[in-house]
This record gives sequence, structure tokens and C-alpha cells, in this order.
Amino acid sequence: MSSPLPDPIARLPGEWEEALAAWGEPRFRAAQVFQWIHARGVLDPEAMTNLPKRLRARLAEEGLAPPLALTARHRAEDGTQKLLFALGDGRTIESVLIPQGASGVEDPIGGEEPEPGARPSTQCISTQVGCAMGCVFCASGMAGLKRHLGAGEIVAQVLAGRALVGEGERLRNLVLMGMGEPLHNYDAVARALRLFFHPEGIGLGTRRVTLSTSGLVPEIDRLARDFGGKVQLAISLHVPDDARRSELMPINRRYPLATLMDALRRYPLPPRRRITIEYTLVRGYNDALWDADALARLLHGLRVKVNLIPMNPVPDNPLGPPGWPVVEAFHDRLWERGVATFVRRKKGDDIAAACGQLALANEPKKIRVPLPVVAGG
Repeated sequence: MSSPLPDPIARLPGEWEEALAAWGEPRFRAAQVFQWIHARGVLDPEAMTNLPKRLRARLAEEGLAPPLALTARHRAEDGTQKLLFALGDGRTIESVLIPQGASGVEDPIGGEEPEPGARPSTQCISTQVGCAMGCVFCASGMAGLKRHLGAGEIVAQVLAGRALVGEGERLRNLVLMGMGEPLHNYDAVARALRLFFHPEGIGLGTRRVTLSTSGLVPEIDRLARDFGGKVQLAISLHVPDDARRSELMPINRRYPLATLMDALRRYPLPPRRRITIEYTLVRGYNDALWDADALARLLHGLRVKVNLIPMNPVPDNPLGPPGWPVVEAFHDRLWERGVATFVRRKKGDDIAAACGQLALANEPKKIRVPLPVVAGG
């Protein structure tokens, strides 16, 4: 007995062929349905005008409908848009649209140079409602995990975002850096990636999709096997030693830095690509020059670039970013040590653009004791 098909938005063309064959429809209809959903972003069967009426009715019966609804849209002065979506069960998630230039010209999020024509935009999407990783600087982690998103819910954010980019812009890059740990929801995320890359649908190149993880080593290896290293990988590192990283990110107790670095060495990077190392600078905790030296030693021999991210202030969290002179000194020290380093500019900080600040505003938070200030070298 074959396994049940996924929800309609999450189906690949071959799965549509299987479903439509069972309904007595010709094979070519599968490509039409898939293209309506993924290439055109149409989720209302009645709007699929080249399909026969009986098929449109059957698609509606099968549950083809938008799995989320836009309930709030906030625009920052820099053009960044923060989108709040309501899911079918009443939960809410966030997604952020970032026009080229809002993240800083040195290192555009998404990794590729702009092309002539419409100005490219990047969308940051969520993969879970909340997060189970418990990182102390993250609003999503403070509320804990509520549930995984389905592949259709992940893809639907992009279909909606593509229609909401500003005038003269085009959605060109995706980053799985919103609410949740993508590799904790591996099966749904992997299916969403295949849908993003499919040439008859959204059709994004693998260089244009970046997945960020806190360091789930078995799933990093699985991603390498399933996609041949073609998915752009970003690692939320944030501290260059095990003792403090375990305080900041509990996942480090399961997969310490040596284990994580070994996984990065195994990751089959295509030529001329690098893994992104994300390093959130927390005032008085991981922002000293000796931290920069330790980070350079840890990353020695790896094909990486470092994105420095001054911490976004999070309500009810006493931690915060260092001053700009400290950020600049840290940046310069890494370059002196031969590490390609860029500063992630704040994006939409006037609209609470840190992950989870809107969607989880009314959820009870797990407030932790402030981390101690570390001095030394």
C-alpha cells in the first residue's frame, strides 16, 4: 500500500500525477496544477482557469486552499517588511522581506550579487512555531516550541512573500532563519527545499537558498547526503568555546564545538562556496578581542565567512548589543587573522524585526538569569 500523499501545496509533480491518475485525469494536468500553485502562486482552484470545472471542484474537496492568512504587515524605514501570518489552528508565525541594501552592501543575505533589472529582495521564513533550542538571546526560543510547520505552510510563506515585495523588486533569495530550527523539522524542510528548487515551480537556484542551524550534527550530515552540499549552510555559532556556548545555546551540550567543526569539514561544499558562520555579539559576554582570536583559531582551515550580528534587543531579556566601536574592533581583528568577516546591518529594527517578537508576543516566556560578564583572554 502506497504512503498517503502530502497536503496539496506540498506535492511534487510526480505526486500530482499519482493523485490525478487516481481521479481519472490525464497526466498533463499534473504539470498544470503544479505550475498554478508554485509558479503563479494561485491557491484558489476556481482561479485555475485552464482546468476543467470537475477538476477544480475536486481540488477544493482535497483541501487546496491557502494554509495561512496575512494578519499584519509592518514596513520599516529601510523598506524591510515584517509579515505576520495566522495559521489554520490560530497559531501565528513571522516572515520578513528585506530589499537589497537593507542588510548592508558588503555581504547581501542570500549570497549572490544583484542582477540587472528589478532590485532583488530576500525573504526570511519560519520553519516552526516557536523553537525548542532555547538559545538565550532569541525571542523564539524564549517561548519554547509550539509545533512544527508543514512543508505547505513553509512554502506558502514564499508564495505570499513573492506577491508582497515592493514595487520594482523581485524575490531572489531565501533564508531559513526565521522562527524555529530548520533541521529540527527536517522532513518538512527538505520537502520545501525540493519545491523551492523545482524548475517548473518557484525555480530558485541552490545558491539562493540559505539554511541556518544551531548545530544539529546528524541532520547536517543528512542534508549533505540528500542535497550534495548544494544547500547554502549557515551555522549559529556565537561563542568560540564549549563552556560559554553551552550556556548560551543548550544544543552545544549534545554536539560540542569539536563535533560540529568535524561536521563542517565533512560538508561537501561546491567550488567557490563558503559556509556562513553567524556570530551574535552580546555586550560584555562574547565581544572581546580574545574572543575574536579564539574564533579565528576554531575556524582555521575551514572555507567560511563570518557574519557579525549585534544582538537585537528582545523584550524581557536583559542582554543587548555592544557599542559600535566594539563591533568594529572585533570585525577588524578577525580580518587581521585572515577570516573574511562582514557586519550584518540591523534590518527593520524599528518594527521589532527580531525573530518571534510579534508572533510570540503574548506567549509566556522562559526568562533566564542574565549571563555573567566574562573578562580575560
